[in-house]
Amino acid sequence: MSQPVLREQRDGVLLLTLNRPEKKNAFHDPQWDGLRDALREAREDDDVAVVVVTGAGSDFSAGQDLGAFAGGGPPREDGRPSGYYGFMETLVAFDKPLVAAVRGVGVGIGATLLFHCDVVYVGESVRLRLPFVQLGLVPEAASSYLLQVWIGPRRAAELFFTAEWIDAVRALETGIATRVLPDEGLLEAALDKAREMARHPVSALRATKRTLRAVHARAIREALAAEEAGMREQAGSPENREAIAAFLQKREPDFRKLRELRRG
Repeated sequence: MSQPVLREQRDGVLLLTLNRPEKKNAFHDPQWDGLRDALREAREDDDVAVVVVTGAGSDFSAGQDLGAFAGGGPPREDGRPSGYYGFMETLVAFDKPLVAAVRGVGVGIGATLLFHCDVVYVGESVRLRLPFVQLGLVPEAASSYLLQVWIGPRRAAELFFTAEWIDAVRALETGIATRVLPDEGLLEAALDKAREMARHPVSALRATKRTLRAVHARAIREALAAEEAGMREQAGSPENREAIAAFLQKREPDFRKLRELRRG
């Protein structure tokens, strides 16, 4: 079985590649846990100054693997419903520069993960989406706060409420992306920039990231708590069940029918 997250380290830069191209790198527990473990180890490794994250194949990540999520599975040893929670704790605590090289689809966590990255390079093919309302859910990964920080509250609200696609031009114009580059050469350009960062003292890089993020730390914790409460309320609701069923059946969800049933 292939590794869900590939690692390659050179010149002070650790490249992490989400490695489920046949599923558009959608997250299931092995991938959540693999990325969590890689970030934990990178944080403790003095030979790693910068981490770059990308996706195998033509896409970054299609988000949570809804098929795996709906199918359930054996209880986890940590007692949590999925690997998302441990991954998020590690991501929020990660205190070295995190660079993203993104092309193709980035949906759900494939988009919200980028809000935790310090530098985001996107290819011309990139298409991001925040599909939470369409799934009958609320935002995740502290994106309810971080997206407002990056692009402003009104732009963030529009993207959350419409769940519309965000292309490379809009990602750059709003501030989600640092730079747009041709798909061919995107990863090498991101690695070149990461190696440039890695020439500096690791201690200074870490101290600078902590300084930049200190003002946001409390708000991120509060956003995660509010999102978790919202998820508990919405997950398993009729709207959420209909959205997941529609996805698995490859059809459009019919939320109007649910409203009519309630009125009846």
